[in-house]
Amino acid sequence: MSKAVKTFYLLHGDDDFGLEQELAAIRKRMGDGPNADLNTDEFDGTVASVPEVLNAVSSYPFLADRRLVIVRGMLGWITRKGAGDTGKQAVEALLNALPTLPETARLVFVERGALAENSKLVKLARENPAGYEKLFASPSDATGWIMRRAKDAYETEIQPAAAAALAEVTGHDLRRADSELVKLASYVDGAHPITEEDVALLTPYVSEARVFDMVDAVAEGRAGQALQMLHRLLMEKDQDPFKVYGMIIRQFRLLLTAKEYLLDGGYPNQMADALKMNSFVAKKVAVQSRAFSLAQLDRIYHALLDTDLKMKTGQLDPTLALDLLIASLA
Repeated sequence: MSKAVKTFYLLHGDDDFGLEQELAAIRKRMGDGPNADLNTDEFDGTVASVPEVLNAVSSYPFLADRRLVIVRGMLGWITRKGAGDTGKQAVEALLNALPTLPETARLVFVERGALAENSKLVKLARENPAGYEKLFASPSDATGWIMRRAKDAYETEIQPAAAAALAEVTGHDLRRADSELVKLASYVDGAHPITEEDVALLTPYVSEARVFDMVDAVAEGRAGQALQMLHRLLMEKDQDPFKVYGMIIRQFRLLLTAKEYLLDGGYPNQMADALKMNSFVAKKVAVQSRAFSLAQLDRIYHALLDTDLKMKTGQLDPTLALDLLIASLA
């Protein structure tokens, strides 16, 4: 007995990278000739109607054996709170139509975020022989994911400490982690496993992450550790003290901005968009700002600007100024 052809797919979850990889594999099966483009359509599911999508995917393919239709965001839209009778009718139309799609059809629903386990459409995609459902959840252990990705995709070993360092600066952004892995794998070129030093050399935000650690030490009164971290930063690629000082000023400016935003009733999970910050930075800043009062951050920031002026006018040696600053803050 021949295996049932998969004619409709449901890809959903918050792992944007994994989801797009799966979608790319489905596209690849269409081939790369001109006929593939002629037989591929994409729809914004918050605008397109169910009849419009079904009509497109049911049309006979042109000089090919299948037709691909990708619909983004439709299922979340028609099942959202407030969709009312219109949403219910759209769901029923899909429940009736999806099992009867022609074998030439390849209908792919792409949803940013996990759909409810009790969704009728999720159950249909899981249970119907013509359906396919996959949840793409961001891994809780990004370090493990990075080590597996390096080996499976790039045939490169990465040391656990190096993977942890990369995970620290990329957070749950697997697309960015993968992009950094491409550079790192090319750099070592199989000569040796990727090391923490390689990550520090090639990956943006590593120095920034170390500034976060140093400020944590300052906030907790660990002056000795804060000074060690400072000098490690200064030795890293022979960094200019003025550059390191600029990173510290920027850090406290971000903390001050974040503290004001949160005290005004802003939500931590919306801070990246509201303040136009990198998502990794926003998450770290939101947590770190709790260690300081607004008055403390205001005093520290103005002290930093005063020291900056003294450094630039030659009143203080830059390295000495940094030592004195970190010791006094901690």
